Amino acid sequence: MGAMSVRTPSSKPSEAPHRAGFACFVGRPNAGKSTLTNALVGQKVAITANQPQTTRHTVRGIVHRPDAQLILVDTPGLHKPRTLLGQRLNDIVRTTWAEVDIIGFCLPANEKLGPGDRFIAKELASIKKTPKIAIITKTDLVDSKTLAEQLIAVDQLGKELGFEWAEIVPVSAVADQQVDLLADLLIPLLPEGPALYPEGDLTDEPEQVMIAELIREAALEGVRDELPHSIAVVVEEMLPREDRPADKPLLDIHAFVYIERPSQKGIIIGPKGARLKQVGIKSRKQIEALLGTPVFLDLHVKVAKDWQRDPRQLRKLGF
Repeated sequence: MGAMSVRTPSSKPSEAPHRAGFACFVGRPNAGKSTLTNALVGQKVAITANQPQTTRHTVRGIVHRPDAQLILVDTPGLHKPRTLLGQRLNDIVRTTWAEVDIIGFCLPANEKLGPGDRFIAKELASIKKTPKIAIITKTDLVDSKTLAEQLIAVDQLGKELGFEWAEIVPVSAVADQQVDLLADLLIPLLPEGPALYPEGDLTDEPEQVMIAELIREAALEGVRDELPHSIAVVVEEMLPREDRPADKPLLDIHAFVYIERPSQKGIIIGPKGARLKQVGIKSRKQIEALLGTPVFLDLHVKVAKDWQRDPRQLRKLGF
């Protein structure tokens, strides 16, 4: 080509190009993916719960930097599917992995590598082009010897499966250790390009979905063992209350908590409705914090028979 050395003069010749792109964190349930997302973004976006499959929707957190924008796509956990819902979640996961710029594999420092980790790592090995970073989470829970052993084990795991980790980074989202360093390492792996979202956006999840997740999290609290995830929440409507003065708005939110069997109704509602009332109070506070406006929350429990196995119901409930 010869004479291609034409440069547009930039104010600072050494200025690094702006980068923007997508990363997703994968890992066994409770590997610290959502907590890490929140720490990177600096605000609660993904729903954290120590229960598999609570982040059902692709919640994205966005890390804004002057030189880059990192968009975090939170895929549901990959697991061996037992139901139609499980199958559908796994399809979403694989499609997402093929489309992102970086995959971060979260492995807790305080648990030895298990079959679940190998299952995911094997899947990762089949996605050739995407750079993979191993993130050793929860480092605040272990001593340095245990951490060193885990780093070696994770390095080995890549070698066994025939791929090289782009980085192996220990972090503690809870103690806020190395979280910024992680962002520094992720950013150079992103493609060059302008910001993809406006500065103010922290998540592009529609508000209704985030609200439904907050209600779902509150409803699961304390009854996880009895109803691990046979519960779905749909926000039917959100309307500003009429005839309210402009400085005292009120948002009416009508939501349904769907369960699979009539016998679960009592568990959710509690004696004399006490539990459902608590769920309402708790989630209302969080919704008000999220939206920054007073909310009237109207909650109803409905039975949707065996919704996890019924394609029609799944569609209606947003899967």
